[in-house]
Amino acid sequence: MAEIFIPTLHTFAMNNIFTGSCGMFRFRAAPKVVMATAKEVDFAQSTIHVEYWHGLFCYEKSQMEGEETFPMTEEGRAAMIAWLESKV
Repeated sequence: MAEIFIPTLHTFAMNNIFTGSCGMFRFRAAPKVVMATAKEVDFAQSTIHVEYWHGLFCYEKSQMEGEETFPMTEEGRAAMIAWLESKV
């Protein structure tokens, strides 16, 4: 089974989109950050939306094969990795 790398929650908390691949399998993880205060992220309310596809082309030129939304928690991050690894 292929191992998928997903960055730490801090990366997503900073509103960074992450794209990754494993062979011809490609995915894009985009956060939806909810702020608790002006400087503090509400991780319990924030989510990460993930889409995947297979092929040579980038996200904008590809047709998505599946998508799922996960909570922005360590449990959600682990579930996202398991879900992606099941799609490779």
